[in-house]
Amino acid sequence: MKFPARKLLPLLVFLLSSFSIFRLLRIAITTTTSSSTVTPPLLPLPPPNPTTGPVATRLSKKEFKLLTSLIKSRAPCNLLIFGLGKQHLKLSSLNAGGNTLFLEDDSKKISEIQSDKSNATWIHKVDYPLPAKKAYELLKHARETADCGPDKASSLQLQNSTCRLALRTLPRQVYEYKWDVVVVDGPRGDSPDAPGRMSAIYTAGVLARASPNVTHVVVHDVHRTIEKWFSWEFLCHGNMVSSKGKLWSFRIGGEPRSGRFCPD
Repeated sequence: MKFPARKLLPLLVFLLSSFSIFRLLRIAITTTTSSSTVTPPLLPLPPPNPTTGPVATRLSKKEFKLLTSLIKSRAPCNLLIFGLGKQHLKLSSLNAGGNTLFLEDDSKKISEIQSDKSNATWIHKVDYPLPAKKAYELLKHARETADCGPDKASSLQLQNSTCRLALRTLPRQVYEYKWDVVVVDGPRGDSPDAPGRMSAIYTAGVLARASPNVTHVVVHDVHRTIEKWFSWEFLCHGNMVSSKGKLWSFRIGGEPRSGRFCPD
């Protein structure tokens, strides 16, 4: 029995369509199964673990260029630097006519470097009592303690603050000056028992908000957990204006006083 060609055509189209739909369903099922197998559910971030952090690094050429460009644009200015090295000392020469203050905990470094008194540069020996291994505990303390908030801690109030992150024994100039640029590249924080940069970053955040003008805060070694987490907490991702390598630059100013460093 023969069927006319025009009657066979709809049947052929139906069979081909059914076969195509079957293949699409098979592919979809396979893809869904594979995806659910490979992609696990997201897990919460673990607390900071400074024991896994790499050692502090020197400023790369690109990082140093970003920093020098910033200081040239603000000079003459009040420049505060946590840390001391030959690279940092070069920044003082760029700040002609301004004030540069270095805070360093390593006596050997201080003895090896001579400051340029003619260029209003000072180097002070300071102590950082908090080891890096206390970072997570201190971050939790800051979130739960009202005196750690920016509305409770001004630059002058830091000396009497009950917040464990506050640096209370720095030279008086630190509390009295209005800082235009603050660089955090110390203490070294390269082992659990070594002094960490938690207090330096917190203090930089307080000093920046105490100034009536814009303050730039630059943090180095942000590839490490402590530097990254404490910068997010006290300097705020929304204030970041540039980054290069392991260097983050924040612009802080004109913010209303509130109980939190970073707005929602």
